[in-house]
Amino acid sequence: ITNVEEEAQEVFGILILNTKNKIVAVHEISRGALNSSIIHPREVFKPAILHNAAAIICFHNHPSGDPEPSKEDIKITNCLVEAGEIIGIKILDHIIVSDDGYVSLKEREVVICDK
Repeated sequence: ITNVEEEAQEVFGILILNTKNKIVAVHEISRGALNSSIIHPREVFKPAILHNAAAIICFHNHPSGDPEPSKEDIKITNCLVEAGEIIGIKILDHIIVSDDGYVSLKEREVVICDK
């Protein structure tokens, strides 16, 4: 997936990481509307499980140009973190990209993944 920040619609994807946190695959999970996309844990974790992931990093774009996370972004991220804890795949971060930069939910301490 290249230049996701330039997409006209929201694109949600994951970086799949091995036990050494090396990227082994990149998957587009969902392609949505101008300002939203439907994300469900089973679609997020299916490719991660198939690649024997130790962890994943979620990412999506904001076509509006503003990378600030919405309440929905935070809610789905926390849901994914909980699901990952149950199945044993860590969510290391969720990064939102746009023309104006990016926001890392991990850096903002919105999501605590190091339990």
